[in-house]
Amino acid sequence: MATAAVANPANGALSGDDLIFAQLAPEEPTSIPDRVAALRRVKALDTLSHDDLVWLAEHGTERKAHDGTLIFHGGAPVHHMTILLQGEVHVRRASGPVAFFIGRSGAVTGKLPFSRMKSYGGDGYAAGEVWTLDFEESSFPEMLHAVPGLTQIIVSTLLDRTREVTRMEQQAEKLNALGKLAANLSHELNNPASAARSAANNLWTELRNYGYQKFRLGALCIGGDTKVAYNEWIASMQHLMQPDGRPHRSDAVDVAAREDVLLRWMEAHQVEDAWRIAPVLAETIVETSHLDSLASVLQGEALTVALASFASGMNAERMTDAVIDSTRRIFELITAIRGYSYMDQAPIQEIDLREALDNTLAMLNSRLGSVEVDRSYGDEVPQILAYGGELNQVWTALIENALDAMGQCEDSYSPKLTLRTSLSGSTVLVEVCDNGPGIPQEIGSRIFEPFFTTKGIGQALGLGLDTANRVVTKHKGQLSVLHSKPGDTCIQVRLPIEQTGAY
Repeated sequence: MATAAVANPANGALSGDDLIFAQLAPEEPTSIPDRVAALRRVKALDTLSHDDLVWLAEHGTERKAHDGTLIFHGGAPVHHMTILLQGEVHVRRASGPVAFFIGRSGAVTGKLPFSRMKSYGGDGYAAGEVWTLDFEESSFPEMLHAVPGLTQIIVSTLLDRTREVTRMEQQAEKLNALGKLAANLSHELNNPASAARSAANNLWTELRNYGYQKFRLGALCIGGDTKVAYNEWIASMQHLMQPDGRPHRSDAVDVAAREDVLLRWMEAHQVEDAWRIAPVLAETIVETSHLDSLASVLQGEALTVALASFASGMNAERMTDAVIDSTRRIFELITAIRGYSYMDQAPIQEIDLREALDNTLAMLNSRLGSVEVDRSYGDEVPQILAYGGELNQVWTALIENALDAMGQCEDSYSPKLTLRTSLSGSTVLVEVCDNGPGIPQEIGSRIFEPFFTTKGIGQALGLGLDTANRVVTKHKGQLSVLHSKPGDTCIQVRLPIEQTGAY
């Protein structure tokens, strides 16, 4: 935790963290019996004899710091093993997934014998009154010779430290993945929810207008053959505009051109408020020939009111369609979420790989953008028994890696993601392929190593493919790079259909 004062070789003066540590030496050293008594309270040292504790008390360098004191800088070289006798040390990182952690009283920390620790992971501050014993790394051989029982303690501490760091990093990776998933879902749900809300608000206003136009039409008291002809025209238009065959005009230039044509027709027939009616009809399949048919039945105010009523009805239907489409999209997303998480299901289920891959794509839809997705699913692939939620972590990691790789290419590049499933004997194969830059040959053998990543600091922990590999191994399967070159990278997952013995 704290480093002894070491002279700067350039000028013999203390510098940087060395100066900080030199200032932590107490004015009056604590007596050896008091140091031994404090060491007895360290649980990790329970197995050491009284003579062992006396040796540590006599050979350790005592440090003390008041609350809030900076004890070491992040990134500074570490040269000492530290036994924290009193107080806490709070370590803060400027970047990285684990920004804060605590070293508590009783900890054996710092640079331990046999460890490869080179520098501090963050800035360390005293929390309360801190009291430590430090042991310079040059004294480690003498220390282990004089206190043999310390070897087992150090090894156990190193194992515990590795497990704890791995747990923290894996937890951070899960939180990071959850955060990205939540962001994707928020984006995906926001669009249809906003569209539904907007359409519902406008629909309320449009229904009032529609009711008013219907009242005006009723007040004209159209009857006889005219009424019959008008009803027939309405029925013919409704038949043309059935939901499954109604081609809404999506091209803005085409809609604008049609609007001009319809507007001129209405002005020629002295239709009032033509500027309100023309934009609505321009987005439907209504042509001037259809309006000519209506004009042959109704003229003057009757034509104006009939077109206004018809346009208002079309507008209300369009808004209703928007509400239906938006809520359908929300329902599909919720269904995909349930499928992705295998909510309310047993841990092991019969998994439809096609559905699982599609659900994962739905979760990542906001990242797909202009990516072309080719689904090549084999019809002969059966369902498999597996932990569905865990396998979805695999598909998520592989697809995200493919998207990240393709995101490094130039703007003129056309990204393509390919998902394939096939049957091979008693196993199924799932392949996730992309046309990105490929995996550099020098790192190809390391991509499944834990904590290995090519991304910037704080962007990833390097646990995605490691987690995927462990999940696949848990399912008695195999995860491997099938091939990788610029424009064609494919990672293959091989899984047994039954967990009892494909391998």
